[in-house]
Amino acid sequence: MAAPTTYTSAQKFLHWALFVLVVLLYALTYGDAFYSRGDPAVAFFWRLHISFGLLLAALVFWRVVLRGLRGAPSLPSEMSTPERAAAKIGHFILYALLIAIPVLGILLTWFRGDALSFFGLFTIPAPFAPEKTTARTVRELHSLCANAILIVAGLHALAALYHHLIRRDAILTKMLPGNR
Repeated sequence: MAAPTTYTSAQKFLHWALFVLVVLLYALTYGDAFYSRGDPAVAFFWRLHISFGLLLAALVFWRVVLRGLRGAPSLPSEMSTPERAAAKIGHFILYALLIAIPVLGILLTWFRGDALSFFGLFTIPAPFAPEKTTARTVRELHSLCANAILIVAGLHALAALYHHLIRRDAILTKMLPGNR
């Protein structure tokens, strides 16, 4: 089967939706900084963070399934072997972080003893008792991965801009909406 020449509309939508969600989720982690401890607004920001995190998990799952079914467009033939390896490693790291972050977030919520709620539409109770020490460790891993995805996504964006502005190849346009 030949590699596709561009991403599908669904793949493009998921790419940009995940970008927006990652930025939104990161911003929501600082929403409580404007309120004093115990203020109901703090809980509101965390409920939003959890709900959008669950949405992220669902969209990542959809994206991984589509990537498995559809694949990705081939890289330009002008790319060197190290550039191709860097692209594959970079995408692997992005996918790994996109999977790890929501999984760690779900575990963190449960180890804190809280239920997962998706915008109040449904709730999934914690399947085990709260464990503060484990929750602290999972929170640190979750934060580390959240910071890492910003760095890796930034490098990903810089690479796309490099290809578009310097190399003048079609890598960036394959992910832009409307381009076929």
